[in-house]
Amino acid sequence: MPLSGLKIGFLGGGAMAGAILTGLAGSGKVAPGNLYVADINKERLEHLRSSLNLNIVYDNKELAGTADIIIIALKPGVVLPVVGSVAEVLRPGQMLISIAAGISTGLLESAAGEKVAVIRVMPNTPALVGESASAVCRGSGAGPQEMEKALAIFGAVGRAVEVPESMMDAVTGLSGSGPAYMFVMLEALADAGVRMGLPRDVATLLGAQTMLGSARMLLETGRHPGSLKDMVTTPGGTTIEGLFSLERDGVRGALMKAVEAAAGKSRVISGGNK
Repeated sequence: MPLSGLKIGFLGGGAMAGAILTGLAGSGKVAPGNLYVADINKERLEHLRSSLNLNIVYDNKELAGTADIIIIALKPGVVLPVVGSVAEVLRPGQMLISIAAGISTGLLESAAGEKVAVIRVMPNTPALVGESASAVCRGSGAGPQEMEKALAIFGAVGRAVEVPESMMDAVTGLSGSGPAYMFVMLEALADAGVRMGLPRDVATLLGAQTMLGSARMLLETGRHPGSLKDMVTTPGGTTIEGLFSLERDGVRGALMKAVEAAAGKSRVISGGNK
């Protein structure tokens, strides 16, 4: 196993870090005794220790000097200063993974002193329920072995794929921001169900389960979404009538424009961090 025996440390113990730690601890890929986390919030650290039986650390340098893999789970504005503050204790053979949006691998390598292999990851919030979609890209000093380890870590909280760093803005627009689009769609479907007379809780449950089941059906069958759509669509039936309404109102184009707009904003933010 690519993570066997390795010590994995988190700089930052917020919601996303907690989700990844929970996934790792529950996956069997990493023993809780090999998980470490540092955070300025001592109450949060105690919660993580009591719930996951992992190690808590009060000093960033101590964690960086202990871990084989260091995961930076901090707000983008503090990532580079924190990496710079621990650079002196980093050593060759370590691996640095950042989940901060908009911070390039080149900047991370410069801040770390180019001693360690750097990986950049864009997960999304469904990591909180073990269903994240994570895109992973490697820096200049990271090879296939480092990528295998990163994919194993983020595979513990969903599905992870490797992409070139040039695609990370598109990833941000699609899967990074995508949960918000899904929630808007789900809210609209539930509202429609209520308008048609369904109780709110029933409409929300039916809409959510339909979205979940449809996504799982696509992932498990590997079929094109258009093919799966056609399975539901009988000639002259109710579904084609609904699809015609969606096409007439430009829903497909609106979703494509949303991804494009979010990716464009990510590009602007990333450009400011170069």
